[in-house]
Amino acid sequence: MTEILSAAAIMAGLGLLFGTILALSYRFLKVQEDPRIDEVEEMLPGSNCGACGEPGCRALSEKLVAGITAPSKCTVSSRDKIELIAEYLGVEAGEGVKLVARLHCGGGLGRAFRVASYEGTSSCRAAHLVGGGGLECSWGCLGLADCVDACTFDAMEMNVLLLPEVDVDKCTACGDCVDACPRDLIDLMPVTHKLIVQCAAPLAAEEAHRVCQVACDACGRCAADAAPGLVRMENNLPVVDYAAAEGPAEPSATWRCPTGAIRWVDGEQFQEIEPDEPLKRRAAGE
Repeated sequence: MTEILSAAAIMAGLGLLFGTILALSYRFLKVQEDPRIDEVEEMLPGSNCGACGEPGCRALSEKLVAGITAPSKCTVSSRDKIELIAEYLGVEAGEGVKLVARLHCGGGLGRAFRVASYEGTSSCRAAHLVGGGGLECSWGCLGLADCVDACTFDAMEMNVLLLPEVDVDKCTACGDCVDACPRDLIDLMPVTHKLIVQCAAPLAAEEAHRVCQVACDACGRCAADAAPGLVRMENNLPVVDYAAAEGPAEPSATWRCPTGAIRWVDGEQFQEIEPDEPLKRRAAGE
């Protein structure tokens, strides 16, 4: 009985000792958090989308209060919200460019040719592994909406061509759709970059026409018509390089494209596309 009481006393003593140490540590070593962090977090959208490069709005608010980054880093917030945060913190709002998801494929229903009918699991990733989902083009969009399902912000939907269409206003550039696409057809691009290549098939001439009506045929007219350095041909595809451009990007770079594989996008990517537009262009000799 004495041994039991001694053990209990020792445990009680140790508990009291460690409790005292913890209490003193909390009192003297406590780090006071700036109350402005909570206020700034409330002003942020709360989407925790990661478009700013931080794991969430809390982490961004901490950096904003510390003066490590500017309010414009949150490209999801409206300009009014950014200005409000800047005014509250007494800093410059800075300049930020909103990123949006863009699809590098203009094929889809009635455009990309099929060699078989896919009847497996309704998933782009599954179809990609099983004969390419029946598409002649092994680089094109499979149209089974993995990217749409992955979008937690309801910023994507499938259009009439069975291609994913992005709502620019809702898109937070979280990157989930980028990860979901098994063919790497989606990129996050500044919304100010309006010249978009809508083809990923590294083919040329008749090889390109054989797989899709709107495939790039590597004619190079876009590179010739664009500002010097803006567009270059690599692996039979145009590459748009805003950093190397010696002049502004203009819609004229798309005017002589015989298939519509490179487009000038002002807002929604597929807003003005009709299924037979490339065929009309080709028939008119444009």
